Amino acid sequence: MYALLNTINSPEDLRKLSRDKLPQLSRELREFLVESVSKTGGHLASNLGTVELTIALHAVYNTPDDKLVWDVGHQTYVHKILTGRRAAMSTLRMAGGIAGFPKRDESPYDTFGTGHSSTSISAALGMAVAAQLAGSDRRAVAIIGDGAMTGGMAFEALNNAGAMSANLLVILNDNDMSISRPVGALNNYLARLMSGRFYAAMRRGSEKVLKGMPPVLEFAKRAEEHVKGMVIPGTMFEEFGFNYIGPIDGHDLNALLDTLGNIRKLEGPQFLHVVTQKGKGYARAEDDCLLYHGVGKFDRDQGIVAKPVPDNVEGVKPTYTQVFGQWLCDIAAADDRVVGITPAMCEGSGMPEFAKKFPSRYFDVGIAEQHALTFAAGLACDGYKPVVAIYSTFLQRAYDQLIHDIAIQKLPVVLAIDRGGLVGADGATHAGSFDLSFLRCIPNITVMAPSDENECRQMLYTALQLDGPSAVRYPRGVGPGVAVESEMQALPVGRGEVRRCGQRVAILAFGSMLAPSLSAGEVLDATVVNMRFVKPLDMALVLRMAREHELLVTVEENTVQGGAGSAVAECLMGLGVAVLQLGLPDLFIEQGEPAQMLADCGLDTAGIVAAINRNLTK
Repeated sequence: MYALLNTINSPEDLRKLSRDKLPQLSRELREFLVESVSKTGGHLASNLGTVELTIALHAVYNTPDDKLVWDVGHQTYVHKILTGRRAAMSTLRMAGGIAGFPKRDESPYDTFGTGHSSTSISAALGMAVAAQLAGSDRRAVAIIGDGAMTGGMAFEALNNAGAMSANLLVILNDNDMSISRPVGALNNYLARLMSGRFYAAMRRGSEKVLKGMPPVLEFAKRAEEHVKGMVIPGTMFEEFGFNYIGPIDGHDLNALLDTLGNIRKLEGPQFLHVVTQKGKGYARAEDDCLLYHGVGKFDRDQGIVAKPVPDNVEGVKPTYTQVFGQWLCDIAAADDRVVGITPAMCEGSGMPEFAKKFPSRYFDVGIAEQHALTFAAGLACDGYKPVVAIYSTFLQRAYDQLIHDIAIQKLPVVLAIDRGGLVGADGATHAGSFDLSFLRCIPNITVMAPSDENECRQMLYTALQLDGPSAVRYPRGVGPGVAVESEMQALPVGRGEVRRCGQRVAILAFGSMLAPSLSAGEVLDATVVNMRFVKPLDMALVLRMAREHELLVTVEENTVQGGAGSAVAECLMGLGVAVLQLGLPDLFIEQGEPAQMLADCGLDTAGIVAAINRNLTK
């Protein structure tokens, strides 16, 4: 079935193939991708769209000496397959298996680790300058998607690179537009022409001749820009200082090979616009590239089949994301000052229904987390109530804006922080391991961590009532199954609640850790407290627990360093109270099954009981 693909164990094997064999390789790669990802889950549609581009890049460039830097990583499965990891694809995103993103310690062909978007141009520029400083002809290529180009960091890098002479190629993989006729044969021809040495030499020669006549030279440059602007949308990138080439059909191997071959010989910053189709070659993914963007396991012949809704709807646990989405719709219906903001994560953050019901108050700002927060700050200045739905890992990218633009000005912006804690298959780059630590040190902010679905809804409502910034941080997936009350009530700010009374030990649980702490409390006959607020901390309750118990144990799905447990320890400093802090260890935790990952960190019932018993016997 994979007669040709099975002979490719490295890009060197690929470069030995004749050009007429490459279409067959493309077909086999697509077949292999669908078969492989249907068994493991992962990102499918985007990878189906980059088959020919990846083949052409490894065929033309001398990888790994030449550097390929892939943005985000959702488009790198073909790259992994062609660089000796075909057999390992069966372990994709599993514990001990290969990562779903490029990873430097996984392969020398993964030149830069990615997971967050808009970083590729900066990294590739650094590599291009390193080659220049070393006097090397080594080339650097950044492959960035049209979505990632909305990130401000990408434009910062373009601005810097265009003013330098390093040999950098930026490839815009534009997979959000169809390949219409004007982007076909004519533009492929123009791309080959403009990437060729004759065009480059003619351009340089004209500049030399016209240097003595500045007005004429300026006229010639502007004429060239306007001509290029009429046939290709490249004027903006030319203004950044790049030589723009394209757009070309990203599924036309001959056009790709010829154009990349020409560009490989050019000096200075180059920009190639490639148009691809998400899901290419698998009809179901072509028809619904969003559904097939990130997939679980599925039957490749039947495709993704919607799970039937059980008759007993009351027995279905909602995810925390769904709880947020429903709350946002409910509160927006009650208060027309509420607006919802997402940095390109509408579906992931549970906002499609809100976007449908309140389109004028829904804002997807693209992959631009910094802008999202300052945009929210501006809305808050004029009396609106902005709610920013953002993953914990992506909030890290807007830390300055959170401090400078929101917290210092004490603006009432609600951060609905999804994916707090470990996230499973996406691994370290997407884990929300640090938010409690980096949030609680900021003045003026209120930080809450719900222990169940109903508490999540009530905390979101509480946050909206505050006259200042607030954060409600909740995990991925479902909660313990507590019924969600439609009525909304504000919680007393900074107050925890005792959920179980016991002897000797008091377990102070934050957020998602309440459920295993309650189970551990039953085993140990320990007092269990649902702390609810990380900031302000319920200091009176902490001091009371310290007076009544021999040992205080804090449990959180956040790094121990600087987290909620540290807040408790600071509260008790100098009082001689024994405190055991349990949380995520001081390391980046790789991908795996969430339950097993928590167990490995000692954050399941058995792990909590064992840690407390070890401490009590000391």
